[in-house]
Amino acid sequence: MSPDRRAFLARVAAGAAALTAAGSARAQAADDLPLTGRFVQGGHALGQTWPRALIFVDGEALTAASASGAFIVGFDRDAPGSVEIEARGDGRSARRILDIAPGDFAVTRVDGLPPATVTPTDPALLARIAREAELKTGGFASRIDADHFRHGFAWPLTGFRVTSRWGAQRVLNGTPARPHYGIDLAAPAGTVIRAPAAGRVTLAETDLHFEGGLVLIDHGQGLITAYLHQSRLDVRAGQDVARGDPLGRVGMSGRATGPHLCWRMKWRDRNLDPSLLVHS
Repeated sequence: MSPDRRAFLARVAAGAAALTAAGSARAQAADDLPLTGRFVQGGHALGQTWPRALIFVDGEALTAASASGAFIVGFDRDAPGSVEIEARGDGRSARRILDIAPGDFAVTRVDGLPPATVTPTDPALLARIAREAELKTGGFASRIDADHFRHGFAWPLTGFRVTSRWGAQRVLNGTPARPHYGIDLAAPAGTVIRAPAAGRVTLAETDLHFEGGLVLIDHGQGLITAYLHQSRLDVRAGQDVARGDPLGRVGMSGRATGPHLCWRMKWRDRNLDPSLLVHS
């Protein structure tokens, strides 16, 4: 065998060994990315990796792990059937592909709402709604450096009943509307609303057109919960809250036909079901 042929075969063998090693590294990387949670539309994945790793979702860098290595990824109501989650940093990577189960979303009808809360046309009201939309956008844009979500959530109320499940297709006064991205918890007016997990208040407004009394809380990495229709607010924007701290009181302000709390959650631009993070 000529020296050139021997050199060529040596390079092929070395390349094959490198590919085998890379495959083993990828398999090990998957083992190094433990994920728990609810892998369903509207659900989430809680992960643990090395500190400050960049987290990619379907190839797009969307968040970063905390100083403890914890991170969360949310799956919207219309999430596809599979998602790839990858952690990268310090010359390492770890990847997982998850199957996302379809959600079970009902159709709910709400009648008797004032027309201005369903199909507003007054120019002054439309201008008010636009101003309030900017306030909410600012509140949802918060990204505090925290991982308060990693220990799960408690229910924000006691003694409630669920009157509308998350993700339901809404029909308002007979008109089809966007899905309801909250879970409605009916309770007597004045019932105390408590923080289900620690975080920072990013918005506290007493009289928004649709939401009435509204509080937003950032629990870290852009995971933000919302509390609508409150009759009284007990917190202010910029305030840090601990799990169990009072946020306000149940009411029926804004677009509501009875006293209840509409509880919502967003991870970046994705709407999630907050009840799926509750640890009972």
